Amino acid sequence: MKKSPLVLSVMLLAAMLAGGCAGYSPAPPAFHKALNGPYMLGAGDRVRVTVFEQPSLSNSYAVDQSGYIAFPLVGAVPARGHTTKQVEKLIADKLQQGYLRDPDVSVEVDQYRPVFVMGEVGAAGQYAYVPGLTAQKAVATAGGFTARARQTDVDVTRDINGKVITGRIPVTDPLLPGDTVYVRERLF
Repeated sequence: MKKSPLVLSVMLLAAMLAGGCAGYSPAPPAFHKALNGPYMLGAGDRVRVTVFEQPSLSNSYAVDQSGYIAFPLVGAVPARGHTTKQVEKLIADKLQQGYLRDPDVSVEVDQYRPVFVMGEVGAAGQYAYVPGLTAQKAVATAGGFTARARQTDVDVTRDINGKVITGRIPVTDPLLPGDTVYVRERLF
């Protein structure tokens, strides 16, 4: 049985569309849970640590690639995957072990790790994260959509509890520090 060129063309187009969608999926529920939970520190963040009545210890510290803060007197303090409150307690506990009697420690995020924007944008690259950043605002910061860009949704890669997950989200969804945004090319 011979198939007409129109039927073959439709079948080929359907296969291309199905194949193009096979590698991506909608964002899993963990994407939205991560937005509502407490902020977890990661490599690339800078935190401001204040030890009251100890100006020599109060400073801004970077979370290094291994996930630690190099803190005076006590050495490496784990920060990756911890909240600022948890890091406060870790530093205070270490300072109590022979350095200060009753340390009063405060930790806050001084600078978030950047987001990365790739694909069909004017200027792909690394950009500073600011609270309230959405995928659409990140694309605007990266020079906007190109003429070939799909403008309704983007693919976001996010580290959630040490697991790297990619999902498709609407451009109006918020981002987290460290997210990678990929703007796809539209088919037509």
